[in-house]
Amino acid sequence: MNSVTSKLSKAQISRAAIERLYIAMRHLFIRGSYKPLGVSGEAMIRSLLELNPEIYGLITDPEKLELSGLNYIFQRLPQGIEECTYIKLISREGFENSPSEVLVPAKRRRNCYRIDQEQMFIEMTRGRSDIYDVLTHLTFMFIEAEKIRRNALDQKGRPKRDWLKLQEIIEKMDNGEAFNPQIGFTYLSSLVGRTYEETINAYENFESSEKVNNLFKIIYWLGTKSINEYLDKEDREISFSSTLREKIGLHIFGTQWATGIKNALIKSSLINRPIHIISANLHSVMNSIYASEALKTKTKSKEFFEIAELLSESSNESLRNSVKQHALKNGMLEIQDSSGVNIGCQIFDCNLLSEKNIHPDLKDCYNNRSSKNTVIIVLDYAFGEQAFELMDELLKPYILDNKKSYLNVQSINIMGKAGILEGIKGDIMIPTSHIFEGSADNYPIENKFDDTIIKDSHLNIYRGPMITVLGTSLQNKDVLRYFHRSSWSCIGLEMEGAHYQKAIQAASKIRDSISENVHLRYAYYASDNPLETGSTLASGGLGIGGVLPTYLITLSMLQSIFNQEII
Repeated sequence: MNSVTSKLSKAQISRAAIERLYIAMRHLFIRGSYKPLGVSGEAMIRSLLELNPEIYGLITDPEKLELSGLNYIFQRLPQGIEECTYIKLISREGFENSPSEVLVPAKRRRNCYRIDQEQMFIEMTRGRSDIYDVLTHLTFMFIEAEKIRRNALDQKGRPKRDWLKLQEIIEKMDNGEAFNPQIGFTYLSSLVGRTYEETINAYENFESSEKVNNLFKIIYWLGTKSINEYLDKEDREISFSSTLREKIGLHIFGTQWATGIKNALIKSSLINRPIHIISANLHSVMNSIYASEALKTKTKSKEFFEIAELLSESSNESLRNSVKQHALKNGMLEIQDSSGVNIGCQIFDCNLLSEKNIHPDLKDCYNNRSSKNTVIIVLDYAFGEQAFELMDELLKPYILDNKKSYLNVQSINIMGKAGILEGIKGDIMIPTSHIFEGSADNYPIENKFDDTIIKDSHLNIYRGPMITVLGTSLQNKDVLRYFHRSSWSCIGLEMEGAHYQKAIQAASKIRDSISENVHLRYAYYASDNPLETGSTLASGGLGIGGVLPTYLITLSMLQSIFNQEII
């Protein structure tokens, strides 16, 4: 280590590694293709190992596999990708109409296509953040595959007995023959470098995950592809279609998406009404308004949060459908996305609401609101840089009767999940500004979020700056401690805030598309604490613990919307 490097803090070294990684990914994207274990791919691997992201746990261990991290990425990558030699990132290019089966990962809404045994296409319509997210996960996958190869071969490159036994197990699985999994775990534990107990726990976690292959098969195929490349039988390759490289950053999909929403408002004669925009999930607003009435004869519980917990359980699909059908008959319009951005939208005509079909805690403010013409637009969660594209396009003027017209936007409300730097899962963060990682950009905001309803709960509330990160999977403790403990005093990290605020400020202060007095409300609940070992995103979601903070934030935003005077 030279004298300059030795003077750098761990946070500075990590931040430099993040920048190098992103520069490498941008370069390879422009170039069009690369080999993960070629010169360019090795540069990305070195940067990721130097960064040592918290979410990838044991990534730097030369022998032990990070099994929780693998489970995390395989829930976000298409099922069977470990079997493919060639991976191609594409734009929307008509494959949705091809005979190829559409594969959608459990935790990421993106269409993927298994073209043949060797090749997987992944559709990228959500911007650069989505591309970098996939490339980071793939780089981690290749690092872990190399560990399997090293554990599977001896010093002379010959397969060890454990690897040969795994091959026999896979043959039996493919032929539908029975095998003793307990003995199989013994072979598997040697190949993944983990204890027998850890291996069984990982196997069970993979089995309980949706749209993820069996752990035996994942380890076998990752190892097989790595061994084949090591023996010069085949080189893995990642490429980018020319159409994707041409379209990225041009807002093509965002324009189509926003136009669809505005056309729906025009068709329903809602376009000139006071509009409140909420970025959240596609269930909490609907359930907050309609669930109590829709389910009053189907559930014994009269407490709303007990009903909300029932609705969050995967086994209660019929209850969720009941609420949805009730909502569609009483003022809610659902817009199916056909643009490819994979962001759904709901429109609520509040003129069609009544005391009988609204949440009890919302009745008073609904009856006292200054405008009976309120329209609420709910947008599903955006992903990273995509947030700027969608909000920017939505706030732009539209053409009606050959005349430029503007949406009458009254408020913009952003609810999301975020990593917290002080506190525990489920706590609430209310940002006072957004700081964009890797740049000098910062966005102070006058946050009008009302935390009164939350103060009555047991949840902790934190106020302060939040950092909008380039990717949650690229953060480590050194970087996060710097943002938390330095004069930035950040309370949490997320991926969309600065992008949303950049679009809002452009619309209100430069383009004059919306009023400068639009009310802004930002609130996040903690999905993880990356500074605590075992509390990262890879450790699992909030589950039922996320119900209370989600609905408290939603109810607060709805109360503020109904009480807000027209600007």
